Order: sequence, then structure tokens, then C-alpha cells
Amino acid sequence: MSYLSHIKDCNNCQLANFRPFYVDGIRVGHLKHDFAERLKSWPTVFQVSPQAVRLDPHLCSLAARTQAMRTVVEILVEQGVIPHWHGESYPVTGTSKAQVLFTLDRGAASYFGVRAFGQHLNGVVNDNGQLKMWIGRRSRSKWSDSGKLDNMIAGGLPYGISLSENLIKEGWEEAAIPPDLCAQAIPVGYISYCMETPLGLKPDIMYCYDLELPADVIPQCQDGEVEEFYLWPVEKVAALVQDTEEFKKNCNLVIIDFLIRRGFIPPDHPDYLEMVAGLRVPL
Repeated sequence: MSYLSHIKDCNNCQLANFRPFYVDGIRVGHLKHDFAERLKSWPTVFQVSPQAVRLDPHLCSLAARTQAMRTVVEILVEQGVIPHWHGESYPVTGTSKAQVLFTLDRGAASYFGVRAFGQHLNGVVNDNGQLKMWIGRRSRSKWSDSGKLDNMIAGGLPYGISLSENLIKEGWEEAAIPPDLCAQAIPVGYISYCMETPLGLKPDIMYCYDLELPADVIPQCQDGEVEEFYLWPVEKVAALVQDTEEFKKNCNLVIIDFLIRRGFIPPDHPDYLEMVAGLRVPL
């Protein structure tokens, strides 16, 4: 196990296992071949060939595409093909976050291999000169990555809400961070990766933030998704990332980025250049 191995683990995709998904001539995702074949059941929605899947061109508006996709996904959930309806809509885009072609339930995003956006926040405390980091443990009842360690605040970016609004919302729901304090978070860039999973493909972009918290602010989960928070020295967090698989996979990358930016991983580390390049892969 190493920092670099976590980065490679989140960039393990073999595109030969997928066929591209196009909307109006724009590639928006990738589908596993067996899942693509299932979509032949909806010939008025999809044009399925061995080379690609295309949304039928008669679906030419955001509303029409969204409704058609929703109908298909609801049936696939009823059939048990897609196990979970999340109830949160993601924007489906080509190259620009602002260019929304349709929206898709979060639970189906990996099946269609569409780009998903999220926000992760590193909560840190300066304890008499020692930098510490708040770490959450995901609820063991969560449907994904249950019991894994997580960043203090982490969540998807749904359709129709701004980055700042969503960060404040997630900050309160996940850690009871007051809105005025959460608004002081410093945007520090993004992480991108393309990971193949049993469900499909995750070509994700995560906007990253740092927030220094007063010593008397103790995170408290409001929505039941985190069962416990720990305040650990950054050195302990770094060792857990480097030596274990305790963290949710993509959270490792957020912490590695933090460690690089703050100098805990120095430029003379043998994997430094490969790590920096691997944290922002083109999607």
C-alpha cells in the first residue's frame, strides 16, 4: 500500500470494457456492454449498436431527455438491475458543467458512466502549533462504503444548486458546521479520476476545500450518514492513508492532495510527480 497505489486504484478503468454513450453527438458517458444491451428494450429512447449507445435524436430538449431517462431508470430499479434510487438529480454534461443535456438520478450515474461532481472539505484545527484533521466514520447502515473513514464534509453536487449553497447545506447536514463558518472555507482546486466499479464507470470531479475550525467547534452529524468523528494529528491521518484501506477510496485522493499542498509529502518523494499528475486526470 502507498499513496500512489490509492491514486492508481481510482484510475483503474479499461475503456474496452465499455461502449460510449452519446447525446446530440456529444459523448457524455460509457456503459458496460451487458448494460448497453439491456437498453435495446427501449428502442424509442436509445439507439444501441456494438460500437456505441446514442440517445434518440427526437429527444431534443432537457425536459424530454430527463423524463425519458427517468422512466427507464425507474423500471430498471423496479427490476433490480439498478439497486438504489437515490432521489438526487445529477446534471449530465459534455465538456462543461454549465452545458446540461439532461438530469439523472444519482443512483444510476455509474451505470451510464456520466461525469459526476462533488465537494469534499478538509476540516483542520491548529492545536498549539500541531495541525489536526477532523475525520468522519461513515455509518455502517449506509448502502455504500459503510464504516469507511471519510473527509469531514463530502457530498455530491446536485442539479440546480450552486457550489457555495451546496457546501453550506452539506456542512450543516453532515457535521453541523454553522453556515457563516462553512462559508469561510477556502477553495483549493479539484481532484478528478476515472474508476471502473462493479456497477460501471465513475469519471468524477471533486471540488476541494480547506476550513480551519476553532478548537471549540465539534462536528456533529445531523443526517445519520456519519456515526462518529475523530480529531487526529495530520501525521496519523497520513499514515492511515499510506498504509491502509480504511478510507473511502476517493477520500484518500483528497487527503493526498492536502498533504502535498501543505508540504507533508515533499517534492523529493519518489512518487511526487506521478502523484500530482494522477490527481487530475483528463475526463
